[in-house]
Amino acid sequence: MKYIKTVLKHTPVSQVALGCMRIGSMTEHQIDMYINTALELGYNYFDHADIYGGGKCEEVFGGALKRDPSLRDKMVIQTKCGIKKGMYDFSKEHIVSSVDQSLKRLSCEKIDVLLLHRPDLLMDPAEVAEAFDELEQSGKVVAFGVSNHSPMQIELLKKYVKQDLKINQLQLSVVNAGMISSGANVNIDNTDGVNRDGYVRDYCRIKDITIQPWSPLQHGFIEGPFLNNPIFDKTNKIITEMAEKYDVTDTGMAIAWLLRLPEKMQPVVGSTNIDRLKQIAKASDIELSAEDWYKIYLAAGYKLP
Repeated sequence: MKYIKTVLKHTPVSQVALGCMRIGSMTEHQIDMYINTALELGYNYFDHADIYGGGKCEEVFGGALKRDPSLRDKMVIQTKCGIKKGMYDFSKEHIVSSVDQSLKRLSCEKIDVLLLHRPDLLMDPAEVAEAFDELEQSGKVVAFGVSNHSPMQIELLKKYVKQDLKINQLQLSVVNAGMISSGANVNIDNTDGVNRDGYVRDYCRIKDITIQPWSPLQHGFIEGPFLNNPIFDKTNKIITEMAEKYDVTDTGMAIAWLLRLPEKMQPVVGSTNIDRLKQIAKASDIELSAEDWYKIYLAAGYKLP
């Protein structure tokens, strides 16, 4: 596993992060094995959210840290807050309370990275700034970022918060790559040229914000995997060909395609399957040629003008 520098200046992090949305039902033995195997494979970045499993996912993870406190120094823990049932909430009270509850469930004294989960349409950025200052000064949070935010939403926050916002989690995969295709079809009257995110990819690159692609093996919002899905026969055929060429699995190739992007993205994978984590870790050692990257891009149905 290769490592990159992101929001934590002095702590290199794994090129691929592990999303912990599916660990809520794991037994103590299973979660202990999952965390230790992940660390052995080189993964050291674990992504949580206060809503995952209604808090159960953080709680299960925290149980492992209770049983073996030495694990905490080997990892970077990221969590998210801001989503409540039927609404979003970026109030100071909710942000601070969410962090306190996450810390309790995670059985640790600090969160390395806190992300605002989805844009709150009623956000008061000055109130967010107060929450960030309190959390930073108390030592409860080291660094901050956002998830699913547009460039202008980030700019609005940056006007008030003094902390750097160095992470933006965004949905991105081989078959869900609108943020990439719009850049190839500027001023072209076709579907690929429609920009829906304010050129967030270019913005993040200019501002040195690391994009963390979520659902990197999925299509649509919650429709499921695109690998081995007959809807994407053409795409899968080329991915399989490339996987054989580079001696990885199709899963590894799908992640390698994202890692080939020049801005050094950090995909977040949610698999709890150890074999799949091994396949993905191997993708970190691959560098696709530009020609092969474009073959997969075109096979996904995107166009070059």
